[in-house]
Amino acid sequence: MTTTPSTWFVTGTSRGLGLQLVRQLLDRGEHVAATTRSAQRLLDGLEGADTTRLLPLEVDLADEQAVRAAVGRTVDRFGGLDVVVNNAGYGHLAAVEEVSDREARDMFDVQVFGVWNVLRAALPLMREAGGGHVVNVSSVLGLTAFPGWGLYCAAKHALEGLTESLAAEVSDMGIRVHLIEPGYMRTDFLTPASLALPEQTVPGYEPVREMTAAHQAMPGTQLGDPTRAAEAVIAVVESSAAPLHQVLGSDSRELVTARLAALKADVDAGAPLTPTTDIVSV
Repeated sequence: MTTTPSTWFVTGTSRGLGLQLVRQLLDRGEHVAATTRSAQRLLDGLEGADTTRLLPLEVDLADEQAVRAAVGRTVDRFGGLDVVVNNAGYGHLAAVEEVSDREARDMFDVQVFGVWNVLRAALPLMREAGGGHVVNVSSVLGLTAFPGWGLYCAAKHALEGLTESLAAEVSDMGIRVHLIEPGYMRTDFLTPASLALPEQTVPGYEPVREMTAAHQAMPGTQLGDPTRAAEAVIAVVESSAAPLHQVLGSDSRELVTARLAALKADVDAGAPLTPTTDIVSV
């Protein structure tokens, strides 16, 4: 019995989770359109893999027309589109006051507007086909927040809201939607290749400087395994019972559980004032 390969469109594939996901999909015999800023870096990372079913695409995700063209090339090459994984992103460590307008817009271009560009290009195809799957890779910092991560958290929190709304909108169209929320993974995410720092620092934010130093010293000690995380993404797509929010990593679960408890405590603490803004019927 033969199984028809599915077609995956994956962004942010030259490193980390994206690269591991592409490798595993190719090993499974799937068709993969992989976006990257450097096709050569992607191919170097896939050394030894069978790339006959790979379509490497150098795409600026902030360019809507370039994204549409990339999705079009995917359909032309493979005949359809089954799964979209929005994985592209990078880190940024700075106090909120230190983030420039350009830095903020660059972050949202990749992690919010880039996702929107992919969705606008892919969803019509999925609606016409009567099915498909969207996986948006968020972070534990899409569900909680740390000092120094304000810009990154802002983008991931936006992605969370966008994805939750999308899931409700397409639930009757045969299109499934999931969020992946990893904790710290042993990738180069916290190295200069993927972590931006402020162009100018502001005095008085010593805790942010300490947070930055701690994270720069973290590579090689993270708990999460990107290979296993890629396996988990595939498992979510294959499952008929996966939750909308799929937390990955015991560190992520611990942080999210603490955040839920803190949020409940806030809601409960504010309970006496909450109903005082209701209109009182005469």
